[in-house]
Amino acid sequence: MLNNLRDKLRPGLEKIGRGFASTGLSPNFWTSVGLAFALISAIVYGLGIEYGLIFGGILLLVSGFFDMVDGQVARVTGKTSKKGSYLDSMFDKIAEVAIFLGILVGGYAEPYLVMLAITLSLLVSYARAKSDAINIKLQGIGIGERAERLLVIAFIGIIGYMEIAVIVVVIIAGITLIQRMIVTAKNIQE
Repeated sequence: MLNNLRDKLRPGLEKIGRGFASTGLSPNFWTSVGLAFALISAIVYGLGIEYGLIFGGILLLVSGFFDMVDGQVARVTGKTSKKGSYLDSMFDKIAEVAIFLGILVGGYAEPYLVMLAITLSLLVSYARAKSDAINIKLQGIGIGERAERLLVIAFIGIIGYMEIAVIVVVIIAGITLIQRMIVTAKNIQE
């Protein structure tokens, strides 16, 4: 859903990209910064400390910001690459698994819910990768892409309802997986 807003937000996003590009640091550097913040967020969640949901959520939002920055820097500098795209995708999945592991270890949600959330989240990504492999593009297809899922975790977690956040992720990831499977099945050329 958020991917569908990119055209409207493009001027502002390009301005941010130019600002970060002016540092001379590569898009892959900003991808690594995003991963680092996600891993720190996961550790905070995993420690189960007082105000951990607030600190973890804020760190997760910062991670998401840098996840957006790397792509913008790549676009405005003309440094988009297959390697950068690959690293971005892999780091995104590592970050997402780490976040759910932190939630699990911190005891913020029932283990079966966390397992279901991460499984469905990874299946959503797999559905897109598999469809891309057969030249069917799924970006923007589904109500719960990675950005939406992590925003749910961050915001609902910050207000103290992490188990509800995980349940919402299970629901939107499940719906997105079904949406992507339907779109792909309809567009497969035999």
